[in-house]
Amino acid sequence: MIRKSLIVLLVLSLLSLTACGNTDTTASPAPSADPTSETTAPVTEAKTETNAPVTTEAPATTEAPATTEAPATTEAPATTDSGVHASIDTTIPSEYVDLRLDQCGTLEKISYETKAYYGDGETITKNAWVYLPPNYDENKQYNVLYLMHGIGGSEVEWGMVNSFSKVKIIMDNLIYYGDIEGFIIVTPNGRSSADFANTNADYNAFYEFGKELRNDLMPYIESHYAVYSSDDPTEVREHRAMAGLSMGGMQTLNIGMCECLDIIGYFGAFSAAPTSYEASKIASVLEKDFPNFDVLYMYNICGLQDNIAYQSSSTAAKLLPVYAADRIVDGENYMWMETAGGHDWPIWYLGFYNFAQLAFSK
Repeated sequence: MIRKSLIVLLVLSLLSLTACGNTDTTASPAPSADPTSETTAPVTEAKTETNAPVTTEAPATTEAPATTEAPATTEAPATTDSGVHASIDTTIPSEYVDLRLDQCGTLEKISYETKAYYGDGETITKNAWVYLPPNYDENKQYNVLYLMHGIGGSEVEWGMVNSFSKVKIIMDNLIYYGDIEGFIIVTPNGRSSADFANTNADYNAFYEFGKELRNDLMPYIESHYAVYSSDDPTEVREHRAMAGLSMGGMQTLNIGMCECLDIIGYFGAFSAAPTSYEASKIASVLEKDFPNFDVLYMYNICGLQDNIAYQSSSTAAKLLPVYAADRIVDGENYMWMETAGGHDWPIWYLGFYNFAQLAFSK
């Protein structure tokens, strides 16, 4: 019996080593906000995160149907003959949350210089995590998604720190089954202040992130990775997307659409926070400041039982086709989805799964 037990332990150890996407064995905890995260998986970079993010408790939910039909999306050529294909839905198929042991993307931790835009403007160094698709090729050009966290989170809240990252697993499978072309994902810290690492820092730092995104983070990514770039950043806006959960959804609306529409084309708001601009204000900003730039696609999702963000998300995003009828058309470049759920990870991962299929589709 002892000998059999030793054999079983040896087999399990070998399987854990075959999970691709990590080359470094330094331990790092996955974010506690994600109930699906594993805390014992290896990290791909030598640096470690020491503070797990705090997120809002989710309210109890009841079953309710989705109210929006998903539009048809452009499918990338299939890379496998398994017959598995993704679609815009209210659940994520099990095949897309299974850990892959081959044809996996990789994760990298980066550090870049920026400024305390909410503060005295001093130079600071911040971290972010980057997902690179399988067979990343520096001679190609990739689309890039900037994926934002919530008010109690940080650059690790989406869990993109090890092979058990659900974002990474979903991306690996979407690419493997031929549903999308691989793209790069960047998860930064959305606070533009000197105390950005303090998850209880002044929330006003979130509203200054647009300057950091435009002036510092995007230039860093474009100088270090094989992404579309140009001396005129407006020329490659169709190759950039921004999305986020809760406070990050607010940033997507208030900053992505209302400050950076000239350099970003695709947007995803998952349970956008209560301080999101109302639809009438967003429409006014689009008309006044960006008359010559189209919203290529805008995807929104919120849980019907979300007593934190449902009302604000509805006021901000659900009415956009009404107030910006000439710019945003339901079924063409816009989708509002609501389904059973609260202010929590099942909604946010579903939002990511759907948005990953819609981004860069035009």
